[in-house]
Amino acid sequence: MALPPLSLTQMFDESAARHPKAPLIDFLGRRYSYAETLDGANRVAAGLHRLGYQRGDRIGLFLPNTPHYLAAYYGILKLGATVVNFSPLYTVDELALQVADSGARLLFTLSASALLPTAYKVLEASSLERLVVGSVAGALPPTKSIFYRLFRGAEVAKRPNDPRITAFSALIANDGTFPEPAIDPAEDVALIQYTGGTTGTPKGAMLTHQNLTANARQIVALDPNPGLADRILGVLPLFHVFANTCVLNRTVANGGCIIMLPRFNAAQALAAITRSKATSIPGVPTMYQALLDNPAITKTDFSGLRVCISGGAPLPPELKVRFEAITRAKLVEGYGLSESSGVVAANPYEAEGKPGTIGQPIPATRVHLVDKENPSRPAPDGEPGEIVIAGPQVMKGYWNRPDADADVFITDAAGTKWLRTGDVGQIDDDGFIRIVDRLKDMIAVGGFKVFPSQIEAILYRHPAVKETLVIGIPDRYRGEHPRAYVTLNEGADVDGEALKSWVNPQLGKHEQVDAVVVRETMPKTMIGKLSRKDLVAEVLSTP
Repeated sequence: MALPPLSLTQMFDESAARHPKAPLIDFLGRRYSYAETLDGANRVAAGLHRLGYQRGDRIGLFLPNTPHYLAAYYGILKLGATVVNFSPLYTVDELALQVADSGARLLFTLSASALLPTAYKVLEASSLERLVVGSVAGALPPTKSIFYRLFRGAEVAKRPNDPRITAFSALIANDGTFPEPAIDPAEDVALIQYTGGTTGTPKGAMLTHQNLTANARQIVALDPNPGLADRILGVLPLFHVFANTCVLNRTVANGGCIIMLPRFNAAQALAAITRSKATSIPGVPTMYQALLDNPAITKTDFSGLRVCISGGAPLPPELKVRFEAITRAKLVEGYGLSESSGVVAANPYEAEGKPGTIGQPIPATRVHLVDKENPSRPAPDGEPGEIVIAGPQVMKGYWNRPDADADVFITDAAGTKWLRTGDVGQIDDDGFIRIVDRLKDMIAVGGFKVFPSQIEAILYRHPAVKETLVIGIPDRYRGEHPRAYVTLNEGADVDGEALKSWVNPQLGKHEQVDAVVVRETMPKTMIGKLSRKDLVAEVLSTP
């Protein structure tokens, strides 16, 4: 597949030229066309230029899914600057750490009580120079805007009287003209995307314009019917690489419309699907489970839905079967990571895939397995190995972390640079990839390596089990032993001891769990996938 150099701004400009009046954003019923969004981005760039910001600056987005995100994202890029994504769920300390690490000079945020006070504290105590603050009410349809101002005032924070704070409306009060710089798609960093990581301090993956547009075009190429109506439910947070690529960049590349919701709420998502006749939903397994669990699903119109993409965590086969039966849409599993701009592999949209796998490499992507102990050697035939990838979507490197680059990249005898994923997998004769586990998640039991995902896969077969994570518990004799944590489906009447008695006979002796702990909830990441890291921290910190 040919993927000539292309900047994100050129991709956006070309889509806007092809579909100027088509809707790009549907935000709770208010629509913004490609031409309107382009005009907003140009005004953001012009406003930033007049404030003294320029090519190469790092500018942060501390935003939920609102129209401000798109205008700021493309406006920053048009200036030749670099976007830095920050989660709106960050604490002051987390945000301050990444602002300092990235060297961000300015931060876009909203006048929401969950955001502005945090951003202002970071402004007061860091090298950050300025905040640009938007209004949620201003982005809503008129009737909803009035409702928001009247009845949800507690969610709005008063903007401090500080010359370092600029209203978003004031920033874009210009004619949208500015000296647009030339962009080198292969070299210029468009986005610094901090990795979630399973351990240690998050690292900033430097994604070039070409990395991101290549991945967007690769994803569009997966769809055998790219010319059909394209209305994608944008409920995954845009600050996360999954949504940045699969919701934002891919939809712009295809000229589609984002049915945007500021946060995930199952009832609101189902209502939006009915109202918009959404054709696609990218999500994580816990999101699909929440949709199925909501009573409104029986009244939801799924007639427009064609294909849904699951990523971020393994997709339980039972969840896939149930979701497809109710919606009549296809639910396919894919795989990617921040360092690969979002997507590496996916099951086919129309042809038969293989449940339990992450599919095959997407176009122009190569995947192979290396030895788990020595990545300079291929994995032994027939044995699992660490997945390494090469392709146009692979990051330039980590921001200011040459030490981390040395750990994550390997170069073969032919000079090809491969990205180590840290995931252990197998590849079958048809090229389908099965994730076995993460190198860092493997449990060492008396010299044996135990893969938590294999135990979890068996537990998911029990009709009572809704969610499960298996972690290693320190053991003086064996080093570690596996322990399972589960939540139960509504109405299930089973205890941990019964589940332990059920699962252990199906496991090897070294794999058997010492207990199955039933919980009300499981810790989850910012995008809603189960968080093994947080569970480990919680369990091991408890006396």
